[in-house]
Amino acid sequence: MAVKKGKISRPPKQGKWEDHYTRKAKDEKYPARSVYKLQEIQRKFTLIKKGGKVLDLGCSPGSWLLYASELTGGAGRVIGIDLKPVTIKLSSHAEALVGDILNLTPALEASFSTGFSVVMSDMAPDTTGMKDVDAARSLELCEMALTVATERLLSGGHFICKIFQGGDFDAYVAHVKGHFKQVKIFKPESCRKQSKEIYVIGIGLKG
Repeated sequence: MAVKKGKISRPPKQGKWEDHYTRKAKDEKYPARSVYKLQEIQRKFTLIKKGGKVLDLGCSPGSWLLYASELTGGAGRVIGIDLKPVTIKLSSHAEALVGDILNLTPALEASFSTGFSVVMSDMAPDTTGMKDVDAARSLELCEMALTVATERLLSGGHFICKIFQGGDFDAYVAHVKGHFKQVKIFKPESCRKQSKEIYVIGIGLKG
């Protein structure tokens, strides 16, 4: 904070949640800071490959879609679905659909088929501030994401899912372990410190 001619010069006021990652995302032309969580997951586990086919659940505003399409390259395919539309420009091999993952219509289901190498979910419920309620709502989304993954992944495919830690967290991890050869728990450094979110990583779909 600088002082000039007896007056205090204050830095520009920032949004409540703005931080280093928010500003970095703006500089690098990503619509949200969440891209850095996926980048950390990718650096650690290398799940998304060139030419891969990726399904992004809860894709708005599009940061994960954008980054995944960079990783797969033009020979790949990235499809996202969200209640909210994605308004950013996407590459020709990426597409964002509008729909409810908890209430898929036959037409929507048909539009993203099967044969994915990675299914990823950064879905989160509207939070209430009540830890148990928020964790229960998060679990519902995570269970649906796991169902979609087990139905639409290729054998040996991978699963990335954000969950709010709560009383049913261990049971959910056990459920994921029933479907994947390895399961890892990972909290990226770019997650906000006060957040209860964590990522469950399923590596190698069985069978």
